[in-house]
Amino acid sequence: MKHSAALVLMRRTSSGPECLLGHPGGPFWRRRDDGAWTVPKGLIRPGESPLAAAFREFREETGFEPVGRALPLPPTPVDPNKTILPFAMYGDLDPAAAVSNLLHIEWPRSTGRFWRFPELDRVAWFSPADADRKIISHQKPLLAAAWRAERRALLFPPEARLKSAATDQPDCP
Repeated sequence: MKHSAALVLMRRTSSGPECLLGHPGGPFWRRRDDGAWTVPKGLIRPGESPLAAAFREFREETGFEPVGRALPLPPTPVDPNKTILPFAMYGDLDPAAAVSNLLHIEWPRSTGRFWRFPELDRVAWFSPADADRKIISHQKPLLAAAWRAERRALLFPPEARLKSAATDQPDCP
């Protein structure tokens, strides 16, 4: 069985809680919006802890280093052969400053032509209702667990703003 790790970044605003979601890059996702967004996540490498993998994937897909303590959430089955091990934490970042890693993908399939696309072409903050509409369906249980933890004040207190992995400086004043 394969395991992925994910990090749900949350923040509190004057209008309520929000979570950060990413929109997958590449031509397949270009015209998709509702039901296409994702939590930063990826496969756990051999010998890597789930939390380290979640932080690494978040850094790779957003360009920001998670800072602080994360709460483990219940595992989320994706299919019979894959489970996501999610974590949630508070943080804040400027979506306009996010920079994702690039993927090398054959497109169109079976053509032998390869292109480079960002893994996430953008990230954005969403309210619970908007996030539920935007997120890909198999991640809805993961996000519901994060919202429950936030409502029950189970998450640790908000930490300082995240640091950009590129500059090692807080992304916002």
